[in-house]
Amino acid sequence: MKKFIISFIIFAALFSCKSQSPQLVKIEGKQTAVNESIASDEIIENTIKPYREKVEKEMTTVISFTPIDLYRTDGDLESSLGNLMADLSYERANPIFYSRTEKNIDFAMFNYGGIRSGISKGNITNESAFNLMPFENSLVVVELTSDKIMELVNYLIYVNEAHPLSKQINLAITEKGYDLKINNLPLNNSKTYFVLTSDYLQTGGDNMNFFKNPVNLYKLDYKVRNAIIDYFKETDTVKVSLDGRFRHEKTLKN
Repeated sequence: MKKFIISFIIFAALFSCKSQSPQLVKIEGKQTAVNESIASDEIIENTIKPYREKVEKEMTTVISFTPIDLYRTDGDLESSLGNLMADLSYERANPIFYSRTEKNIDFAMFNYGGIRSGISKGNITNESAFNLMPFENSLVVVELTSDKIMELVNYLIYVNEAHPLSKQINLAITEKGYDLKINNLPLNNSKTYFVLTSDYLQTGGDNMNFFKNPVNLYKLDYKVRNAIIDYFKETDTVKVSLDGRFRHEKTLKN
């Protein structure tokens, strides 16, 4: 009887206990500096060495040459690097766009802040192109009404920066307002215009809201960086100048 009572007590105790899920009560962490004091793993080093050497060789490959320094800050409302970037993007993208639509791009426009590095005088390497455009942005063409083009122009005048513009557009800020020509013609209120830009800007990046909700949007499936590299590979010596495509009219008269 005594054994029965003891067994009953143990049995009751087991079933009277409620099962509880484990709970996280404390998190601890520490900061480890990643520097030369951390010994490298020989096995890992030997594994990645061939890939590292391949990447380094590819990045240092010379693909073109520039006889002058190219920067985004060497002009007032335009720059050597901005003009180059817009023109080469137009040159690379327009044949693709025409093959799909039988229409030509009217002009290209990008943002001043999108140019992340200059290119020094001398050899141009793949690394130069990656430093210039480290983002994964792609080229797109937006079809804009004349009202949207006017918004674009007002934006350029308001921000007063050397945004990359291709040579198909000519914009002069005058004492009375501005003078605009696209492909040597004044703005036509009855037509739409095809503008090349990046997918980032098309969604309103850098407050370029005039690119949003276009009449039509054409994705070219062509990254801006790839267009830059392709252009450099096909161009032995880069030629670029400040030609006054965006300017203060009174500055040119002085």
